[in-house]
Amino acid sequence: MDVIKLARDLGSAVQQTEEYKALEAAKNANDLDPELEDLIRKFNLKRIDLNAEMNKVPRDSDKMKALDAEVREIYEMIMKNEHMAAYNVAKQAMDNLMNQVNMILVMAVNGEDPQTCDITSSCSGSCDSCAGCH
Repeated sequence: MDVIKLARDLGSAVQQTEEYKALEAAKNANDLDPELEDLIRKFNLKRIDLNAEMNKVPRDSDKMKALDAEVREIYEMIMKNEHMAAYNVAKQAMDNLMNQVNMILVMAVNGEDPQTCDITSSCSGSCDSCAGCH
């Protein structure tokens, strides 16, 4: 049994899921949205300006506050964009699927039966607040 081949087959199977297809469609919609592209460009430029101001000696705290407010405002506009919102929903669904796949693999490596292991536990997929896997 070639585990690497099976992993490649699993990768191909993941690309056939609705979650993957929705994520790809959302990425494409983002790429084709000129308003979103412009907002992202403005966000990146303002962030560069903010970082430059933070590295100055002495710092102009009023200018930093104004730049920070602009960065936050543009970020909110990006997140409110319909295509970005759809992307975030699709990304979360894909992350959930991959967390389930990963959990099955981790549990199998820890000796559990991959056909019957419980992946519906309270694991969020984030290890930040976890005391350890099974």
